[in-house]
Amino acid sequence: MHINKQICILAAAIAVFPPLWAVAAPYLGIKTGAVALICAGIYAANGSKREDALKITVGFWFGDFWACLSLLIMGNLILGEKLGLFLTLAVLGFAAVLIASALEKFIYLPAWLGGWAIGLSLMTLETLSFDKTMPFQIGAAMAVGVWYVGAGVDFFCKLIEKKSQPKKEK
Repeated sequence: MHINKQICILAAAIAVFPPLWAVAAPYLGIKTGAVALICAGIYAANGSKREDALKITVGFWFGDFWACLSLLIMGNLILGEKLGLFLTLAVLGFAAVLIASALEKFIYLPAWLGGWAIGLSLMTLETLSFDKTMPFQIGAAMAVGVWYVGAGVDFFCKLIEKKSQPKKEK
């Protein structure tokens, strides 16, 4: 195992940025702060491309909306729980792929699908009726994940690496 300077800088950034968010999130009324780590991971898996940060964020927000839509549809179907689940996920999954493919300049499909899964994991019709702010809390945590944890950590690491380079003589 080889631990180089870049790994140490990344480790230090991960030791600071996400914990600061974890402490701040509840003070901001966000109970879903951990979502930011998942979203930062998807941002990083895309190569930490800052130019894609907006379309990744949009993808997550579409997924958050898709989760709400899924719950509403499943809650109002009379087909039976298993069949309703299957058909809702099949139709909305099919539609998400088509829409994201047609709008790939604006929407990152893996973020949409990941956001949808996050929303379905954290929400139910009951939680939506009890706390109508839940989709917005999730959406805020998603944006924090992309911009603060993902792009912020990447920017910080590149800045520290650049500053720690030996000065070149002229």
